[in-house]
Amino acid sequence: MDATDLKVFEAVATTGSMNKAALELNTVQSNVTARIKSLEDEVGFALFERTNRGVTLTAAGTRLLPFAARAAGLLEDAKRAVADEGTPSGALAIGSLETTAALHLSPILAAFAGTYPAVDLSLRTGTTGELIEQVLKRQLDGAYVCGPIDHPDLLSEPFVREELVMLTAPGVTSFESLAAKPHLKIIVPKAGCSYRLQLETMLARRGIVGIRVLEFGTLGAIISCVNAGLGVTLLPRALLGPVWERGRVRVHPLPDGEGQVETVFIRHREAFVSSALRAFLDFDRPMPASVAAAE
Repeated sequence: MDATDLKVFEAVATTGSMNKAALELNTVQSNVTARIKSLEDEVGFALFERTNRGVTLTAAGTRLLPFAARAAGLLEDAKRAVADEGTPSGALAIGSLETTAALHLSPILAAFAGTYPAVDLSLRTGTTGELIEQVLKRQLDGAYVCGPIDHPDLLSEPFVREELVMLTAPGVTSFESLAAKPHLKIIVPKAGCSYRLQLETMLARRGIVGIRVLEFGTLGAIISCVNAGLGVTLLPRALLGPVWERGRVRVHPLPDGEGQVETVFIRHREAFVSSALRAFLDFDRPMPASVAAAE
């Protein structure tokens, strides 16, 4: 069993097809098939069940898959460690919730880029679920997500606490009036938004269930739909201050700490910490307190 065998095995497992794995690995299907056959002979178990639609993992293959992923990550970390000479440089991929990026990260990223120009810094936005998956797959060096996060493969540290508020059309005066509204809809930026579950749970506590979901790609579209009475949403108060002050939407503070949410920075527990990531971790630690004070 070697690294190439495990890489081929992981590609077949994730694509569900020998042919698709060959395309992903830029090789021919016969080579992939031969590698899998050799690996199965070595471990003494069938790793895939062949069907007309492709392949699926057997129980043995399912047990092997996490080790293959860890081996691939370890080899990639080894290459990065060899190339890391101790001065922050090279690629650094950071993920973030869109609201966190808009509210807090611009000054941090600008200052970091100015201090460490040799670092190729990239920022990718997504939902908490998407970002966690990308950190676990080591596609991101770290990410700002909605906490708390409790996962054995992740390290988490606090970044900033925020107040979430519910936003409705100006004419909605209370939660009780929402309960009487037929076919209530919640409006979220995209599927998997970390605030969606919180909003659904909060409404359920008040007996408001059977809610439909509308998804929009921009904050402006969400506010316009809320203003028009199409639904309600949940977003950080600091993000929407300039909007609701003009009376376009009504802000409903949440009682008993329901609106308090913590954003945390996560990274893979076993991943190599590059000089660039170490510098970033040291660089951004003082920022949350100053940001919170400014708010």
